[in-house]
Amino acid sequence: MILGPDNAFWDDGEWISWEDVTSEDIDEHSLLSKLEYEADLRLRFPNADITLIPYFEALVKLAAHYLVDTGRHLQVYGDIGELFGAITYGIKLNRNYAPGADGRLGNDHVEIKTITPFNKHDRVTVKLDGNFSKLLLVKINDSFCVSGKLIDRKALPRTKGGRVRVTWADVEG
Repeated sequence: MILGPDNAFWDDGEWISWEDVTSEDIDEHSLLSKLEYEADLRLRFPNADITLIPYFEALVKLAAHYLVDTGRHLQVYGDIGELFGAITYGIKLNRNYAPGADGRLGNDHVEIKTITPFNKHDRVTVKLDGNFSKLLLVKINDSFCVSGKLIDRKALPRTKGGRVRVTWADVEG
């Protein structure tokens, strides 16, 4: 039998028959692909819990598709912001509804605030009564690209009230 594109695949300079491929070969290839993918993620996000990355990607994709299909926003942007912080900065997230802050970065308590795609003014309001020393400002733009800026609490504008408005453009990072 002559091997070609109708009954085989090209690999490493020769045609390989599909009949010669075993399930162990496929499993080994899948494992190598997964290991290469994980190694790439470790290089890009050295502090991340990489098990969170598929959930982050799925939530961003779900929010975008839901908006396209329904014209409405899902209420998942805060979760996307927290996962972004855990992946990109290595923030260890607190349990849900923990008072004071959303997570820890070393010895610092971190409050995470997310600017949503429908926020016209690119700003959030931060309660100052929380126990946090850093603020992670996460922005999800209308193309669902996610970015963040980590700032010290001391860099927040001074106010007499218990809240402060923080605008994306006013934060360096």
